[in-house]
Amino acid sequence: MDDQARTKLLTDADRLGVMADEAGEAALYSVTRFAAVLDSLENGHARALWMFQHDPAGFSHAEEVRYADDKRFGRLWEGFVLQRDCTVAREGAALQAFQQAIAERFDSRNVHVEICDRARPVLGGEDATLVQVAIYREGRAGDIREFVDGRLDRRPWRPVIEAALTYEPENGTAEVVAPVAETREELVRLFASHLLGSLFVGDRLRVRQYSLERLRRPFAFPSDPEDGIEAVRVGQLRLMPYGSQGERITLECRRGSDRSIWQMAEERLRDQGQRLENYLLVQAQFTITFRGTPGRRGRRTLPVRISMPKGCDLKDRTERERLVGEKYLRRWGLLRDL
Repeated sequence: MDDQARTKLLTDADRLGVMADEAGEAALYSVTRFAAVLDSLENGHARALWMFQHDPAGFSHAEEVRYADDKRFGRLWEGFVLQRDCTVAREGAALQAFQQAIAERFDSRNVHVEICDRARPVLGGEDATLVQVAIYREGRAGDIREFVDGRLDRRPWRPVIEAALTYEPENGTAEVVAPVAETREELVRLFASHLLGSLFVGDRLRVRQYSLERLRRPFAFPSDPEDGIEAVRVGQLRLMPYGSQGERITLECRRGSDRSIWQMAEERLRDQGQRLENYLLVQAQFTITFRGTPGRRGRRTLPVRISMPKGCDLKDRTERERLVGEKYLRRWGLLRDL
């Protein structure tokens, strides 16, 4: 194979690998019309490959779904409240006006918009029906370094900037993921004006507040049997001395240790004449382990990292497991909505 064909093959293989894990499969099922076909295949790689070959548009939509869900509630995310039960325009003059408005607002020569229907799991209920809008716009001109015939050179380059927006007609919730904070509200405003034909007043979703105070002392992490949580282990606590923002102490208790993080903290800090109460908790990392289920191999884990004041990084395997995680963060007193 020549270099170009080989590079494309390796890039496609990487795309398939990303969509073959549990989160990738959840994204595929959220957009596909061929769920029965996917169910008949033997594993995640086969399902990703089948979608890639037989429904490339659906595969691309699933990639956009995964991008939006992976970044959800993170530092690139914001949520807004729009008018309920609106119909999203998907073609014609409304779509052209939306693309033109983005081009003018962000000084982009080229704008491409993809719109698809999708589902999102809801804990204890039926999946929510969403409309997802993927927005690609051309960024400002620059250059990148590359080798041309073995010699280092510079090539003019305009990056493609991606944003994802979801709208849930039943409750009017709009969520947007975009790399620049100042662009998120404007994208939702243009979406509401051109694709929904409704007024945007700028109301945001409720703010989430995290607290680590519950983890100052040993905690049992109670759960309901039907949620399949086998164990919760706190593996790391990061501490900041009161009155000294420039210093951090990290306590890490690895999986092979026969002690809990609190036993370790008491012993290590006691040697310095200190106690956990003398420090502000600024970060905690713990793992929620789910019992194995029929049809799946072994146990699954959900790593959770809460950093103050930035929030929570819930590295999900599936959207449903993330919903279970959020449910228990609230029950355990680590999360509340303002």
